Amino acid sequence: MSDTILLLGAGGHARSCIDVIEQEGRFRIAGLVGSADEIGTEQLGYPVLGCDADLPRLLNEYRRVLVTVGQVKSPEVRMRLYAMAREHGCELPVIVSPHAYVSRHATLGAGTVVIHGVIVNPNARVGENCTLNTGAIVDHDAVVGDHCHISTTAVLNGGVHVGAGTFVGSNACVRQDIRIGARCVIGMGQAVVADCADGAWLPVPRERT
Repeated sequence: MSDTILLLGAGGHARSCIDVIEQEGRFRIAGLVGSADEIGTEQLGYPVLGCDADLPRLLNEYRRVLVTVGQVKSPEVRMRLYAMAREHGCELPVIVSPHAYVSRHATLGAGTVVIHGVIVNPNARVGENCTLNTGAIVDHDAVVGDHCHISTTAVLNGGVHVGAGTFVGSNACVRQDIRIGARCVIGMGQAVVADCADGAWLPVPRERT
């Protein structure tokens, strides 16, 4: 099983990750971890092998994993799964679509997945356990903290800093050199032209659920 990988999460985001792993061709997918009622089902032909209760056993059996739970309002589930995998000594490889461009002068942290059409330009730094989703752009000298999700077609211009655990929504655009704090939620289509404090939501929701 030296070339196998276990996916932690069995929803829609996992399907996107499966496609990237298949296209990249480095690893064989052993299966997925989902909810208890998903055990025995399949995602794109791969079995759901267990749920959270089975994680200690599965993380000892499969030594290479990727967190494939989606993230919008909170990074907590992704962070918990990543920490558990680390505690069990698992390898969390960087997964990059062959249909993305990552500069050789950029860096990507462990467990980060780069989906089709992404561009990561020189001197950009992306932390651990991040998702750069379809068509996102991380421009030169931008910094993305751990456990972030830069969503579909979002643009981080040069020198942008994004704090840990932040979600940047689809088609959002962040002006150069802006600093976004930790655990922020930047809504779909937002134009970010001023710094954001930790925990900021743009736009501010009427009700958080």
